[in-house]
Amino acid sequence: QVQLVESGGGSVQAGGSLRLSCAASGISYSTYCMGWFRQAPGKEREGVARFNSVGSTTYADSVKGRFTISKDNAKNTLYLQMNSLKPEDTAMYYCAAAPRYLGMCQAYQYWGQGTQVTVSS
Repeated sequence: QVQLVESGGGSVQAGGSLRLSCAASGISYSTYCMGWFRQAPGKEREGVARFNSVGSTTYADSVKGRFTISKDNAKNTLYLQMNSLKPEDTAMYYCAAAPRYLGMCQAYQYWGQGTQVTVSS
């Protein structure tokens, strides 16, 4: 059984930092493409940061230069370091895993339950 469990969310003031973690069981991060997504109330879910099939990272324009995605394959843990937080970063943050097949990331198959990030002005 696959489980992704996020942690590290909370309430911070604008300009503050948070570090999200996503611990996985049942899969190996070395064989999956991992990513962070977020969804604010009344808005669609959006991709925040992700690893592609060759391990490179991509970021949403809105978080470039402020957020950093990383992972520790030995610990099967994914991280999202969030600095210079803004009120518009307020959302539920989810980690997700996509199987890698023939060298390409497939659709995200497994999702965590989410961790809430609230940034006040």
